[in-house]
Amino acid sequence: MINKSIGFFDSGVGGLSVLKEACALMPEENYIYYGDSANAPYGEKSREEIFELTMRGVGYLISSDIKALVIACNTATSAVIDQLRKEVDIPVIGMEPAIKPALAAVEGKVLMMATPATIKLERYNNLLERFNARERVINLACNKLAGIIEHSVLSHNGELDDYLKELLAPYKNKGIEAIVLGCTHYVFIKDSIKEAFGGNPLIFDGNGGTVNRLKSVLEEKGLRRPEGAGRGAVVLNSSSDDQFSMKTYSKLFYGR
Repeated sequence: MINKSIGFFDSGVGGLSVLKEACALMPEENYIYYGDSANAPYGEKSREEIFELTMRGVGYLISSDIKALVIACNTATSAVIDQLRKEVDIPVIGMEPAIKPALAAVEGKVLMMATPATIKLERYNNLLERFNARERVINLACNKLAGIIEHSVLSHNGELDDYLKELLAPYKNKGIEAIVLGCTHYVFIKDSIKEAFGGNPLIFDGNGGTVNRLKSVLEEKGLRRPEGAGRGAVVLNSSSDDQFSMKTYSKLFYGR
């Protein structure tokens, strides 16, 4: 059982940023990744569409006989994780925006950048209530941003920079001291976000918290591979069978 792979699901390339952190923390584990790039992005779809697509992708990973599952997508986590945990008999770890550490680190406002679906869904709004954060958190629904990253993150064609400047301009004088990246796609462009916003805001994402939670759950369940077991295998899969998608996956994950 301990030698089985850990499954990672995302709507596209974003979850690779979480997978990279998992590999750095637990290099001895085996991993299998499935990105639904053929249907990306999820953030502007209905909850019903997100649920159907996520369950289809998760089904692929479950059929690969994994020992644990990470939903490495904030939008998919918000839409399906409660139901998913009722339907599978392995640990399921989801994403949570890093609102709590951001609020603890600064005294001013926090800008939460996320997909429209994440900001609208109940799970995120319950999080704000739990931390009594509505007065300090400014929500920014980033229409199209995940899609731009998915399709052109490696091309540097200027579309991304122009979009970020226009998107962030209205928030520059709002007393914002920290930015939370509420979509795993955004982690790949955190430097561009910081440059477009200006100043020196602290940048937070939920990747580290998710990976640390995964490690804790594996240990609690007796599912960790021994640290001396050697480097595990990583298998990357995409629902899009074109060569561009797999080249993007390889470049973002391996750097080549």
